[in-house]
Amino acid sequence: MQAVAQDTSLPLEKINLPPGFSISLWAKVPDARTLALGDRGTVFVGSRSAGNVYAITDHDGERHVRIIASKLKLPSGVAFHQGTLFVSAVNRILRFDRIEENLDHPPQPHVILDSLPKEVFHGWRFIAFGPDDLLYVAIGAPCDACEADQSHYAHIARLKPDGSNYEIYAQGVRHSAGFDWHPETKELWFTDIGREWMSDNMPPDELNHAPAKGMHFGFPYCHASNVLDPKFGAKRGCERSTPPAIELAAHVTPLGMRFYTGNMFPSEYRNRLIIAEHGPWNVRTKTGYQLEWVYIENNQVTKKEVFADGWLENGNAWGRPVDVLVMPDGALLVSDDQAGAIYRISYTKP
Repeated sequence: MQAVAQDTSLPLEKINLPPGFSISLWAKVPDARTLALGDRGTVFVGSRSAGNVYAITDHDGERHVRIIASKLKLPSGVAFHQGTLFVSAVNRILRFDRIEENLDHPPQPHVILDSLPKEVFHGWRFIAFGPDDLLYVAIGAPCDACEADQSHYAHIARLKPDGSNYEIYAQGVRHSAGFDWHPETKELWFTDIGREWMSDNMPPDELNHAPAKGMHFGFPYCHASNVLDPKFGAKRGCERSTPPAIELAAHVTPLGMRFYTGNMFPSEYRNRLIIAEHGPWNVRTKTGYQLEWVYIENNQVTKKEVFADGWLENGNAWGRPVDVLVMPDGALLVSDDQAGAIYRISYTKP
């Protein structure tokens, strides 16, 4: 176990939120990526380049940040299930048993799977447990756009917690870095990051809905609803692909997403979907760097709107949202890998 120093020098006054909402620094965590909540309130945090997995505990408003695993390869994805922490690390998925009882002396992990693709391109994998108690894992394409074998790449798979019964749930998914299940329908929704190098405003990024196994979402032939890939589109077209539930702006880079299930925010926010948009890395006009709400009624997206922005200022970003997590008190945590921070967004009636 290793402690992580705290720092409070972030310009949070620049973040724009609706009336009644406020944002504060909850913890400083280098390269903070995916978030997961333990049964005892521990917040687990994956990273990418840092190679660490963190555990954060809160005692009377004071957070203690521990490094519980280090020197891993792209350990971005974290998921907690029945007392056990699961971590994705490129080709491996690791299991840390009874972790909340042993934060100061973390156990050695068990490898439940080591046969995932070894490529680091899109090798940081989002993982989460579904309502079926199966572990879902996103397997990105090993390229910007290519006809990679979709039995190995460009899909979302699921497996048992012991690593057995690996099966593909959805195909044609270029790179999903966030998914969640609707609290009422229990159906899967996921973000998908569109390809690069077509233009600054093409193709749109995506929010997708996968209520059943076996759906194909277009990659690499069709992007968004009807954008044919310039190299591969003629081979398949868009007619055989499931269009997105909604197109997001191009290159906003949607990553983590959650349905809001808390009671702190006003009641109209309940069961809305919130998406962290990380922002692009290679376009002239920058977009994203914000949080967006998505309204869903009867499995249809009715509208979306910006919830929080201000990380991008005059074309320069000082922070990049990665993931969101609803806490037991109803507050929302937001990870930011560029600022090395986790924020807390809360609400007090004006």
